[in-house]
Amino acid sequence: MDFTLTEPQELIRKEVATLARSFPADYWLQKDRKAEYPWEFVRAFAAGGWLGMIVPEEYGGSGLGVTEAAILLHEICAAGAGTSGASPIHFYLFPPLPLVKHGSAGLKERYLPRIATGEIVMSFGVTESNAGSDTSRIQTRAERHGDRFVVNGRKVWNTNARQATHILLLARTAPRDPAAPFRGLTLFFAEFDRARITVREIEKLGRAAVDSNEIFIDGLEIPAENVVGEVGRGFYHLLDSLNPERIMTGIEAVGIGRSALDRAVPYARERVVFERPIGQNQAIAHPLAAAWAKLEAADAMCWKAAWLFDHGRPCGAEANTAKLLGAEAGFEACDVALQTLGGFGYAKEFHVERLWREVRLYKIAPISQQMVLNYLSERVLGLPRSY
Repeated sequence: MDFTLTEPQELIRKEVATLARSFPADYWLQKDRKAEYPWEFVRAFAAGGWLGMIVPEEYGGSGLGVTEAAILLHEICAAGAGTSGASPIHFYLFPPLPLVKHGSAGLKERYLPRIATGEIVMSFGVTESNAGSDTSRIQTRAERHGDRFVVNGRKVWNTNARQATHILLLARTAPRDPAAPFRGLTLFFAEFDRARITVREIEKLGRAAVDSNEIFIDGLEIPAENVVGEVGRGFYHLLDSLNPERIMTGIEAVGIGRSALDRAVPYARERVVFERPIGQNQAIAHPLAAAWAKLEAADAMCWKAAWLFDHGRPCGAEANTAKLLGAEAGFEACDVALQTLGGFGYAKEFHVERLWREVRLYKIAPISQQMVLNYLSERVLGLPRSY
């Protein structure tokens, strides 16, 4: 495999890096401090045509792949935006994938052009408190009444719900069958009707600029034509977006780690203690070097997984490994950077502490490190299922 960027990919990298770096670190500090959604950032990317990257050209997008999406998200994170900048853009890149692949022609015509321009703000409703990682046990129900479905239930860790105009929603349309637990789940693309959906924001460790929420759905009516793919096969349609999401989060974590090192390494060169730069001490230099090496390794796995996906090849093991290694390497780099800056690393004005708080999310979501290891143990090594 040749992971050298093509000329168009290199152009994407340069243009995105320039745009993302036009928003200084203090912009993100203020958004985090005030818990304000970064609308200026999102609109700048919409104006540049970047939000429609994975939308097919016939629907107003660029029709590009996961590799290009990963380039975009890496450069946003490497510029210092962290999850505060990556998350709003991220939601234009992976939730539409089931709609692109399985949506009806009418559904695509109505929504994909509006996703590409940023007119639609997407939310993603899968996780539930009582189900956790066992998606087969979600309890949100959708019952058919004539030409529409009526949905009742609740979701948790719903990103963007305070801003969203639409939601990609997974609900159970048939009772759970232990012999086939993932059947009977249906995927919907629905308007975020605030008369029927109550939003409760969750205060959290990081990424205050982008809301995380619990939502309560009471009698939400969704036209039957807004089913994505086949009724009862929503979980399988959703799988088309899960591997890309793992790849994207892995490369985002790598980008955040690199941003942290970009702050720590110059500091280690310039900070003089006991009449010598602290970077001259191996106790400082070696952790920084190790962090760089681990970021490079995670980076390589992310590009391999993206290449496999874009070439239509199986990539479950690689996508999960990309997320696993990216999350570990990104957090370690931020932690080493914070330690290198010492007390200043703990101060908000030096920006590393925000990256440290934000990158920690990737060891939990969209899938925990432990569940990734469960997957690899069972699916790759052939060991007995442990859960």
